[in-house]
Amino acid sequence: MSVCRTAAFAAVFVALGLTLSGARAQSLPAKEGSEVQVFIENDVWARTDRYYTNGLKIGVGVPGNTLTEAFKEPTRWLLDRFNVDRDFQFRPGEEPHFGVFLGQNLYTPKQIATAAAQPLDRPWAAWLYLGVVAQREAGNRLDSAEIDLGMVGPAAAGKLTQTEWHRLIGAPRPLGWDNQIRNEPAFVATYLQKRRYDRGDSALLPPNVEIIPHGGLSMGTVMTLARAGGIIRLGRNMTGFGPDTIEPGGSMLQNTRRAGAGASEKREQLEWYAYVGVDHRMVARNLFLDGAFFRGGPSVERRTHVYDVSRGISVRYQWARLSLTRVRRSEEFFTSPGGGGRQNFDSINIGFEF
Repeated sequence: MSVCRTAAFAAVFVALGLTLSGARAQSLPAKEGSEVQVFIENDVWARTDRYYTNGLKIGVGVPGNTLTEAFKEPTRWLLDRFNVDRDFQFRPGEEPHFGVFLGQNLYTPKQIATAAAQPLDRPWAAWLYLGVVAQREAGNRLDSAEIDLGMVGPAAAGKLTQTEWHRLIGAPRPLGWDNQIRNEPAFVATYLQKRRYDRGDSALLPPNVEIIPHGGLSMGTVMTLARAGGIIRLGRNMTGFGPDTIEPGGSMLQNTRRAGAGASEKREQLEWYAYVGVDHRMVARNLFLDGAFFRGGPSVERRTHVYDVSRGISVRYQWARLSLTRVRRSEEFFTSPGGGGRQNFDSINIGFEF
């Protein structure tokens, strides 16, 4: 994939954000705490085109009191089921925020210009999905629940997406999509909890520094895993619980904090922070490595323990936010002698928070 594709998507959604902002300025209906979020992940700046090669996630978030019960119930049920701290109670005013989004992920082996099957390398795969997410904030705690439903295989349009963009930008044509994981419906349900600690919680922390640990579970035909990790961030006027990503549980509702702050509390116009983080996953299933759930097909021997090391920056001015993250991912599967399974990729989040 290419910088051209990233720039094109960014331009479209910057224009969308400006349109929405203008609508609010003209006093059209807009609920406090609404948002538009766009995530683009690509390995182009790492000068590779392999493995997890591209991801896109686009969605909107709104306060819970704007939606019907039928829409809210699945993710709210997940929030309640995973609230293992039974002594912890959310107050009635702490209504979850909800979002809906569309996403697509693409995965390829190292050699994309080879038409023959490559059984010792990562399978070709695409994942196209719709998702709903709920987030509930109380004090220094954020609970997130996400449900994704979609298709894996040719129906996910991975071949079309990568082939057409490579044709437009003059990049090598990907030739191996006929070997991809075959069509089947797929789903995953995810719960993630974050906690936020600053100098008010511990005198050992310097001013303007926060530690945000997290832990969670994903279960489904797409992925089944347990995860734990956290970030350390340094900045000014920091809100929320740090950056999100495309992965399930990176739930994209940065504006949830307004539910806890109250509509009368104004944010500072400028917010910024830099951060470093780590996320460790113990993986029981990964469809993009283990192959189709309901029938056979291409697969590779998966590693159980996988970790990401990340670093980045986030800047918000008034209603617009930009977050940039570089992720270094450990080897996800066993390769032939010579390795090559490690990967670097970048995650871009463009957000418009009203």
